[in-house]
Amino acid sequence: MKKYDLLDKINYPKDLRKLQKDDLKKLAQELREELIDAVSVTGGHLGAGLGVVELTIALHYVFDTPSDKIVWDVGHQAYPHKIITGRRNKIRTLRQGGGLSGFTKRSESEYDPFGAAHSSTSISSTLGMAVANSLSKNSNKVVAVIGDGAMSAGMAYEAMNNAGATKSNLIVVLNDNDMSIAPPVGAMSSYLARLLSGKTYFSLRETVKLITSAFSKRFKDKAGKAETLMRDIVSGGTLFNELGFYYIGPIDGHNLDNLIPILNNVKNSKYNGPILVHAVTKKGKGYKPAEESKDKYHGVSKFNVVTGEQSKTKSNLPSYTRVFADTLVKHAENDRKIIGITGAMPSGTGLDIFAKKFPDRMFDVGIAEQHAVTFAAGLATEGYKPFAAIYSTFLQRAYDQVVHDVAIQKLPVRFAIDRAGLVGADGPTHAGSFDITYLSTLPNFVVMAASDEAELVKMINTSVSINDRPSAFRYPRGNGLGVTLPEIDEILEIGKGKIIKEGKKVAILSFGARLQESLKAASALQIKGISTTIVDARFAKPLDQKLIIDLCLNHEVLITIEEGSIGGFGSHVFHMLSEKGLLDKGLKIRSMILPDQFIEHDTPTNMYKTAGLDAKSIEQKVLDTLKSNIVIPKNKNLFN
Repeated sequence: MKKYDLLDKINYPKDLRKLQKDDLKKLAQELREELIDAVSVTGGHLGAGLGVVELTIALHYVFDTPSDKIVWDVGHQAYPHKIITGRRNKIRTLRQGGGLSGFTKRSESEYDPFGAAHSSTSISSTLGMAVANSLSKNSNKVVAVIGDGAMSAGMAYEAMNNAGATKSNLIVVLNDNDMSIAPPVGAMSSYLARLLSGKTYFSLRETVKLITSAFSKRFKDKAGKAETLMRDIVSGGTLFNELGFYYIGPIDGHNLDNLIPILNNVKNSKYNGPILVHAVTKKGKGYKPAEESKDKYHGVSKFNVVTGEQSKTKSNLPSYTRVFADTLVKHAENDRKIIGITGAMPSGTGLDIFAKKFPDRMFDVGIAEQHAVTFAAGLATEGYKPFAAIYSTFLQRAYDQVVHDVAIQKLPVRFAIDRAGLVGADGPTHAGSFDITYLSTLPNFVVMAASDEAELVKMINTSVSINDRPSAFRYPRGNGLGVTLPEIDEILEIGKGKIIKEGKKVAILSFGARLQESLKAASALQIKGISTTIVDARFAKPLDQKLIIDLCLNHEVLITIEEGSIGGFGSHVFHMLSEKGLLDKGLKIRSMILPDQFIEHDTPTNMYKTAGLDAKSIEQKVLDTLKSNIVIPKNKNLFN
């Protein structure tokens, strides 16, 4: 580790609070340098952390953490927080196997009172903590730090409305960097921009207080009302005021001379209700390559500190995301009814490519997945063909809308589900583990999973042609296999799988991207004299019942495999076979799924090994099943 004059003295916030205020600017400089150096080694979310260095220092300097609670929304900006809360010695293990999480995590530190990773949860969680404090007669403070991008989500307003109505002793710091992952969208962004363009009112309010202190209570009351009106006019803080918050700001989030006294005032305030401090910051602050980058180095791979050049692995293979985007563009060129929709992830989903070609048919709705789904449903009622491109883990947030607004009405919304399966460094919070289960359980749905990029193209083509019900196709993060891509007119027969390799003894029925590992396992089994059939199921719903029944009738063992949780593809196969009476005797069937646990961050390869879904594990599952000859005595305890 690099040596620093001040940072080396800071192991925990209590050490920070021993410093003189005049030392904090230098500490901020050292903390920023350490952050840049650490992330250059590990990769990760750099820009957000750079933007809150001063804010992090100020919060821990003013508030008595961990007794006082600070909750960082999403957690992208929590790296500086981790460095000064006892984790600096591990900061270069960030997002590595066995190392620090890229987000806040309760099991990691007492300074992480709430685990984050999805946006817009901080106000709800801190409100819960504030109410708990009140019920316990505890005077400790709770602070939510939420970005302007996260503030666009409805959940944030639900929480603010509740906090204002209950007069809870809650502090919210709005970290307004005018940017989420993508450029800000929506009326909220415009509103904050208007706030920023106005003059601050803080000095005015203090002046009014000084003047009125010498007069009667009646005069003070009237003057107070006038001050509130004037504050609203000058700052534009009406929205937050109407929600029941006492609004302070906007203030410079990089000016420690202002931040610390304002936060001290807020901490010691006797105001009966929630307070919102609007801090304006710059994402990527203090590192020129980040400041000049379009995404402000939101998420970076390892990079050269001097030049900022990222060490990205070059590949000639197309990513699944790019294949989706290019294919959708081709369809949209021929069909003006095709619409692209995403929730603050245009580049992550590839729809930034679609937007360049068809700006009037591309809608980034911000961090608002619930709205995205029902918005798509509305478009579908009018004959349009919306493609809602949403990561699997984020689509979870809109499940009610998927059920009620799409499935029940049989509306032909197309769900492009990126980041299916285990995703690596972001760990369990971003893993696409549950979409097969939560979509396949719904009537009226077509659920597909691509085994390679050619299959993905066919599934996109197929979804374009499905106009009588919703459909979904899932695909993994990363690059494809380099196979030849079909034309956009090649569609799949709904509910029909494909035999990839024919054998006699064992059948492996793969749904999704574990197909290649299944083929490797089959090759290893062939050497052992075990003839294996490999099938690409393609569809979890509807199932290819005829093909699956034929496999059961002509093989000794059937193995299903998927990159998803219990209750998904394998469960549907089991249920179908049980209803057909094919499990009554003879057939040995096993299901390979993600284990009943949240798998910690690592490389995808290692995560799948941990999950038991690699080629070696598939081979072993087949061998164990073939050897199995279980006869259960009546007195045997199956739970031992």
